Amino acid sequence: MVAELARLKLRLLVNGFRRSIWLTIGFVLGTLYALALATFVAGGVVVTGVVDPGVAGDAVVLLGALLVAGWWIGPLLTSGMNNALDPRRLAPFGIPRRQLVIGLAVATLIGVGGLALVIVALATVAAWSAHVAVMPVALVGAVCGVATCVVGSSALSAILAPVMESRRARELSGLVIALLGIGVWLVFVGTSQDLTFVISPESFDALLGSLGSVLAWTPLGAPWALAGDVVDGAWLALAARVAIVAATLLLAWRGWSWALARELTGGARQERSVSVDGLGWFGRVASTPTGAVAARAATYWRRDPRYSTSLAFVPIVPVVIIVISGGDLTTSALMLTGPIIAFLLGFGISSDIAYDNSAFALHVTTGVSGRADRWGRVLPVLFVGLPVVVLAVIATAAASGRWDLLAVTLGVAVMTFLGTLGTSSVASALYLYPVPEPGESPFKSAQSASLAPLIGQFGAIAVAGVASLPVLVLAGLTLLLDLPVLGVVTAVVGAVLGAFALVVGVRFGGRVYDRRAPELLQQVLSYR
Repeated sequence: MVAELARLKLRLLVNGFRRSIWLTIGFVLGTLYALALATFVAGGVVVTGVVDPGVAGDAVVLLGALLVAGWWIGPLLTSGMNNALDPRRLAPFGIPRRQLVIGLAVATLIGVGGLALVIVALATVAAWSAHVAVMPVALVGAVCGVATCVVGSSALSAILAPVMESRRARELSGLVIALLGIGVWLVFVGTSQDLTFVISPESFDALLGSLGSVLAWTPLGAPWALAGDVVDGAWLALAARVAIVAATLLLAWRGWSWALARELTGGARQERSVSVDGLGWFGRVASTPTGAVAARAATYWRRDPRYSTSLAFVPIVPVVIIVISGGDLTTSALMLTGPIIAFLLGFGISSDIAYDNSAFALHVTTGVSGRADRWGRVLPVLFVGLPVVVLAVIATAAASGRWDLLAVTLGVAVMTFLGTLGTSSVASALYLYPVPEPGESPFKSAQSASLAPLIGQFGAIAVAGVASLPVLVLAGLTLLLDLPVLGVVTAVVGAVLGAFALVVGVRFGGRVYDRRAPELLQQVLSYR
């Protein structure tokens, strides 16, 4: 049965590539990238062990602890990720629980993530090449570490599944992963530029040793510390860490088995229904096709985590720019905040049809025109986004003290916002790509993503850039010649040209929509 589940997982993985050649190309490129990254990390660990055997143990423990933490926490933050071998689908076959747990654990390793984990785990063994005698112990520790990653991750996901199935939990997990990712990136940027101090090699070794010593006594790092205990002759510590590893695996195994039993017999929990008074936005807009689409789009932006999570990036833009500019609030780079926010908001509707999922059938069956559909999706973003962009430009001008750049920045930002809305109206009717389904994590990876729509999205960005060239040229002349009058001209031209680009984009996108509506519906439904 274990071999059958592993074969089934491999078959599901292979069958997913038969839908499209672009899917296969995209998967191959993603696999090469992931394996290259894993190989780079593995090579770094091996080189560290060869060049400086004294820090090999601490480096291995730190890397192993990061692996375990990533495997444990990652699925909780990306709770909407696909689970091809959902245990509830296997319930009718009456598979013994022990075989089911072992089979699912083995199947978890079949894929890019499992292969990358094995590569890095083997590198932790090679890192002990200066002490060949302890490499078998390191191999045992690596096997235990991989088991801790897989069993612990599956146990936490299964135990917390009823909690993570709630919409609020999915929204929170999406926000947390966004903030964590941005935070890690900001720390990396800050440390790679200037943090007003330099860590000496001696200080770094001491810091690495301290972290390794602490993590080695936790379930995260204990499996990877076994070889180091043998090298040091710390037999009592070795016995204690073996006990930690055994207890961790036993508790995780029992917890996973219990959670599977609950899931197979109790079914999924149902969320409590939420009562809503009134018609919401539908009672506040005109009773027209455009108004109905606008009301639904506004409801999406307010209630759908796939939309609201993307809005979390908007207030972080100035923080990112401040970090990149070295914390100097007076820098003119801060004036880029407005145009960047404008682009993020304007390009946010480029995947609206895909986000509709099966609800898009209502547009096709009721004969909603392309003009009504395009304007209905644009208007909520336009009414809310334009004031946000203007306020962002004014706020950054006040923070940086560069009031002389207010007019020119406003022209660039408004042109970027309106022009991107126009090009997004065309792009979303030309190219669709898989997105998380309603109720899923905003960070779910779409397995059927292809390369062609991605090229189309980049093409839309390029078109928006070309449309903004006149305003960008005026902005460049304003900065080069230092003429405030040209700044005012830039603001006026940006508003007029942006409005023209928006109207043209919506009209052209409406025509494309009218011509491709049935094809778009078929494509959306194929992603389910």
